[in-house]
Amino acid sequence: MKIAHLVSIMILGLFAGSCINAQTKNNKYPDPPVVDKKTVFPMKLTDAEWKQRLTANQYYILREEGTERAGTGKYDHFYQKGTYYSAATLQPLFSSEAKFNSGTGWPSFYAPINPDAVRLVRDESFGEVRMAVVDSKSGSHLGHVFDDGPAPTGKRYCMNSDALIFVPEGGKPPTSSKQ
Repeated sequence: MKIAHLVSIMILGLFAGSCINAQTKNNKYPDPPVVDKKTVFPMKLTDAEWKQRLTANQYYILREEGTERAGTGKYDHFYQKGTYYSAATLQPLFSSEAKFNSGTGWPSFYAPINPDAVRLVRDESFGEVRMAVVDSKSGSHLGHVFDDGPAPTGKRYCMNSDALIFVPEGGKPPTSSKQ
């Protein structure tokens, strides 16, 4: 009886440890907040100001919710160490450490640099329901997030290269959207 009792305690300990480890992983990469299309973002520019600030491709993706064709973005098969910034607001969004090759034709990350960098918005365009990823300061469209990514989050933040500005490790943050 004592051995059976000891084995039971050991098994319970293993299950408890697994739950604590799973919670720790989730706490390390919490999901960004979900907002609706009516959300007011702190950075507000007129269309004319956005067009002056951004290139034509950046404007199409960030402000008109466009998407670059698969395999055409400069950051798809790009693995230099550094930080990816928003081309709209110049805030840091993703670290190269969270980047992976998804095989989809777009740069993909398993988590944003912090959950406050982006917001998620329900997207029902093209007859499907997805979660769009937007810049948390301006609401500018960056891409979409899917639940088919690698550990530790299981997420795939599928971004448009033209929505991002890459700065190599040790480099200075961008000062202009037109890089």
